[in-house]
Amino acid sequence: MGRDLYHLYPRSAKLVFDEVDEALGYGLRALIFQGQQEVLKLTENAQPAILTTSIAMLRVLEIEFGFDVAKACNYALGHSLGEYSALVATRSMSLTDAVRLVRLRGEAMTRTVSSKNIQTAMSALVVRKGRLPELEEAIKEINEKLPKDELVALANINSSFQVVISGTSKGVDEASRVLQERRFAARAVDLPVSAPFHCSLMKEAAQVMEDALQNVIFKKPCVNVISNVTARPYANVEEIPKLLVNQITSTVEWQRSIHYCKEEDVEEFLCFGPGKVLANLLKKEYPLDCVKSITSADDILRHTEEYSSK
Repeated sequence: MGRDLYHLYPRSAKLVFDEVDEALGYGLRALIFQGQQEVLKLTENAQPAILTTSIAMLRVLEIEFGFDVAKACNYALGHSLGEYSALVATRSMSLTDAVRLVRLRGEAMTRTVSSKNIQTAMSALVVRKGRLPELEEAIKEINEKLPKDELVALANINSSFQVVISGTSKGVDEASRVLQERRFAARAVDLPVSAPFHCSLMKEAAQVMEDALQNVIFKKPCVNVISNVTARPYANVEEIPKLLVNQITSTVEWQRSIHYCKEEDVEEFLCFGPGKVLANLLKKEYPLDCVKSITSADDILRHTEEYSSK
């Protein structure tokens, strides 16, 4: 994950990994390139690792190939922790601040659950065609009927055909059963995560982040950044830290964020980071759009060659 970039591009990608190691005070680069997978997958490591690798890819495009976010893009957005990547990409916040914040974010999320001593879960659901609005209402109804110490919430609305639910294990299991029984969802897949992200169980983590974000300086993004919470561009700079706090306990409105872009006549998407999940969602939802995915040095070379040959 990013190792090829580090060695091929010493004046761009390498500098990103080096800056992050200095900001965090430990060898995240070594963990990404050579560490044990189980350690890297811990939330407090995975979040800064994904952000770092994503920004390294962007820096290569900018420094080596002249890509300019301000000139090439109308909007920027990122899924969950990816919203921090979008803010770095649009020069609204520094990489150093962002990577420290997402490291803290991961630690706080994990610590919040361990301190409660409760069983939690997340599950991805395949939504049946045209049933998303009914499923959203059903989640609220199911949650209201759960016992006092149980809960379930919509963590992510990723597309018209995929959502993720989060909460206590019993709450998630009950919701999965009922939603499939009512034929709103076709199937459910449990996710191997360390905490029930984007639900009210994350309130303590949100408080930690609220305190930390007070010390961070934000600038106006060079292009509009769409918030996960509102599915609309930030109205002003002051709104950014408030919505980043709200994001921790709120639904990631990804499907509505993309729909907003579509209403603004966006037909070309550039997805960068160590994976193709978001690109694949876009391709399935909007098969006629141009969706490019940057996950490696090979992808960068291929796409830049395509542009230069036009």
